[in-house]
Amino acid sequence: MSNKDFTQLYQEWQQQVKDRLVKAPERKQRFATSSDIEVDRVYLPEQIDGAYMGKLGFPGEYPYTRGVQPTMYRGRLWTMRQYAGFGTAEETNKRFRYLLKQGQTGLSVAFDLPTQIGYDSDDPMAAGEVGKVGVAIDSLEDMETLFDGIPLDQVSTSMTINAPASVLLAMYIAVAEKQGVPSSKLSGTIQNDILKEYIARGTYIFPPKPSMRLITDIFAYCSEHVPKWNTISISGYHIREAGATAVQEVAFTLADGIAYVEAALQAGLDIDRFAPQLSFFFNGHNHFFEEIAKFRAARRIWARLMRERFGAKNPKSWQFRVHTQTGGSTLTAQQPDNNIVRVTIQALAAVLGGTQSLHTNSRDEALALPTEESARIALRTQQIIAYESGVTDTVDPLAGSWYVEYLTDQIELRALEYMEKIEKMGGAVAAVEAGYMQREIHKQAYETQRKIEAGEQLVVGMNCFQLEDEPQPELLRVDPSIGRKQKEKLDALRARRDNAITEQTLARLRQGAEGTENLMPLILDCVRHYATIGEICGVLREVFGEYRAV
Repeated sequence: MSNKDFTQLYQEWQQQVKDRLVKAPERKQRFATSSDIEVDRVYLPEQIDGAYMGKLGFPGEYPYTRGVQPTMYRGRLWTMRQYAGFGTAEETNKRFRYLLKQGQTGLSVAFDLPTQIGYDSDDPMAAGEVGKVGVAIDSLEDMETLFDGIPLDQVSTSMTINAPASVLLAMYIAVAEKQGVPSSKLSGTIQNDILKEYIARGTYIFPPKPSMRLITDIFAYCSEHVPKWNTISISGYHIREAGATAVQEVAFTLADGIAYVEAALQAGLDIDRFAPQLSFFFNGHNHFFEEIAKFRAARRIWARLMRERFGAKNPKSWQFRVHTQTGGSTLTAQQPDNNIVRVTIQALAAVLGGTQSLHTNSRDEALALPTEESARIALRTQQIIAYESGVTDTVDPLAGSWYVEYLTDQIELRALEYMEKIEKMGGAVAAVEAGYMQREIHKQAYETQRKIEAGEQLVVGMNCFQLEDEPQPELLRVDPSIGRKQKEKLDALRARRDNAITEQTLARLRQGAEGTENLMPLILDCVRHYATIGEICGVLREVFGEYRAV
């Protein structure tokens, strides 16, 4: 049947049902996704471009719209990587062991705020924040405790760390050395995405230029010494959490990716050596079909960029490999059990979109760090999708849906329009410095909040279907004495280590930072001699300076 036949049949159908539409009008005058892509009542074949092989192809083949592996979850499920970390390294180690015992297949480390911005727990800037939103890591000693009893050659570890990513990676490598595990056998990811910190999250330390140097130093070092490690997780997650739409998430994340590739090329690196170690981090949000289409569009755009713009030859360089976390900003403090349903929908969309690993948020995270029970339910959500739903039995099961293909095309088109604007500004770094992406996100965040407060966008349990007397769930409470305990550990460490040698390694790092050599070996030497994160970042602060947002 031709498209003309479909159009004629559709027009005839509309005539047949028009009286019913008048008698029972639709709920809204206009239906649209979070990116304001208007949603039609039904979709027809004529609404999508029929160039199947050029736009879709087969799974595991360019342009990877249908997934980066030919068998996807039929061959291997995604990595179930629950984000965890609070209090001390001892407490977090217990949570890691618990989650692994419950069937988690990868670790994901949440660090506290002082660690994320390169301060020791006894620094005045850390007061009141030690161990609150993640685990406190001051030195290699803490890192040894964090992974005690966990063989690092048998587990994949992701670390959400950006400005001091080189320091935490060095600590991880040093722990592995103490376990007798060579760095060539380590697998995992460091987030290491500083541009999105300037855009959306705020845990930056250094200005853009030295920050990009640290990132490309990691690229170069890992391509030679830690070949199984993902050297960056280019993150749209926090961009989305700050208020961006799905289209903006794709556009701004890939624009940042272009900037990292260009920085690495300018540093003299071979694209087919570092590009296979690039990875991405996306949000799983509420609009089910838009989220599925988002992953498919991003894979297609990235594959074309890497092959056609940058001339990468290795197919692994073309692949958009992505970790997904369900949307923290979508969770409500009201009726927190509703969050289990939200997270299930978001996780299912990520799986149908072809994610490589997944974290499912816990029901109580709008109120506090997750309890052990909540973390287990979040993990079980993934396991039920994986083992009971049947959605993993075929690759890209929604391919060919006229609606999904239309959304995929629209997200690609609109994301490319944003990316073209950013290119005209001089690229992502220039756009960040001009505040362009920040303003776009702020505008969208304001508009979303306005709609919620006006009741135009419904949030179940918050602005509709409310309860007068809500039961209060049991919450995880972080021990307020953690700051004192960490200070005592630091005092003992500094009294025990060979401070003369530690100072020598820090002086050598300062000299390297003032020059042009790769800083990773120097940072690793500092870590091995138990220099603290505050001491290492303090040296780099003195040489590089600190970034101040305009």
